[in-house]
Amino acid sequence: MTADATTVRRGSARLEGFGWRPLGRRVPVVRDLDLTVEPGERVLLAGPSGAGKSTVLRALAGVLGSAGSGDAYGEVHVAGRIGLLMQNPADAVVAERIGRDVAFGLENAGVAREEIWRRVRLALEAVRLPYAVDHPTAALSGGEQQRLALAGVLASDADLLLLDEPTSMLDAPNADGVRRCVLEAVARTGATLVVVEHRIGPWLSHVDRVVVLDADGVVVRDTDPVTFAADPVALAEQGVWMPGVAAPVPLEPPAGLVAPSGGGVPVVAEALHVDLRRSSMRGTTVTPALRGVDVELVPGALTVLTGPSGAGKSTLVAALAGLVAPTSGIVSGLGGGRAPHRMRSRDLARRVGWVPQNPEHGFVTTHARDEVAATGARTGVTVDAAAVLAHLGLGDHAAANPYRLSGGEQRRLATAAALAHRPPVLLLDEPTVGQDRLTWAAVVGWVRAAADAGAAVGIATHDPDLVALADRVVALQAGEVLR
Repeated sequence: MTADATTVRRGSARLEGFGWRPLGRRVPVVRDLDLTVEPGERVLLAGPSGAGKSTVLRALAGVLGSAGSGDAYGEVHVAGRIGLLMQNPADAVVAERIGRDVAFGLENAGVAREEIWRRVRLALEAVRLPYAVDHPTAALSGGEQQRLALAGVLASDADLLLLDEPTSMLDAPNADGVRRCVLEAVARTGATLVVVEHRIGPWLSHVDRVVVLDADGVVVRDTDPVTFAADPVALAEQGVWMPGVAAPVPLEPPAGLVAPSGGGVPVVAEALHVDLRRSSMRGTTVTPALRGVDVELVPGALTVLTGPSGAGKSTLVAALAGLVAPTSGIVSGLGGGRAPHRMRSRDLARRVGWVPQNPEHGFVTTHARDEVAATGARTGVTVDAAAVLAHLGLGDHAAANPYRLSGGEQRRLATAAALAHRPPVLLLDEPTVGQDRLTWAAVVGWVRAAADAGAAVGIATHDPDLVALADRVVALQAGEVLR
């Protein structure tokens, strides 16, 4: 594979016969791909989870090896400055303070100090991040980290913007604002845009071209948005989230995979306060995350936690799971007479399945099948790893290293690993991010069936289609439950 900036114009990119096979995978993620992007073009790259969309962006950015070793072939030609927004925004954080984080790329490019900080402030304002430049990066929610990473990309005034699901972890108003600021930056600078999204509807009227990869990493559509949108049913059946097509029916797994082991139990939070403390070279920062929250997860019900980025959803999920200690107030109901955060790890794992917002934070093995079986082995519950992987569309990846899966595949694997031992309480943080229609149906079918079988299920989400399936909705804002 070669890169030659002399053969193309600034802001253009070309893949010729490109392929990539991650180490340990038998078949390539992307194969024999030919793709040309002209300067100033706006391209939407779509396709099912695991189709290789992120691989294409990393290849264009020249950072393909950062995702792990593998075999590449073909040629990649790019020209001009490149701005890459990765799928996991936490991977892009490099500084303790948000201003320095946005400034990092500009400093390395030798931009004058006065110009750096002008761009930093404009970028933070553009992505609707309402904090001073000295705000700690560690105090940001996942959605806020996503906007911070985008600010760093926009501040660079890149010729080629490569954005990997820039709105996937945002509530609708913030997603609209971020989309608007991206389009304004493209219009102002004339930059080329290649954006990957699953929820493609809001982008269609703003792009020149739609390229769709299939599950084998092969281009199956390359056309204008109007022609693309004229065939919604066929594309929806392939997993593409087509505008105007209703959400799929959840795919229910066999009852034996989800029925709680030992019966359901409630989880109750009363007057729950959580202050997040983070230490750095500058001292300790205290950030109030939850303020007097009362909430109950009841057996047999699916409860969703909604609210804007930074509302406290992830902190509440972690506190209910016993992974964050309350500053004051109590969490009870898991049994044993002890607060969840004081329970032994094995006892807690028997009762609670937790899926983190960053799925790779929970991986403990080097093979997907072992990941699914690990908690069951430690808690004495027999797990049918093959059946679990098959339901979640990961049957062909049983031997794969979890870190070499796509972002959407990693999220499904984290769900499988946390829930396969059939705990009575399920707590999930943004489980449908990065999922196509088919894998969405599998994930949502699992949690809906678990609730129907008696589990107490709590999910933090921005996904309106998942909210529509909930039995109870708890709305948070600024760390408080809206009455």
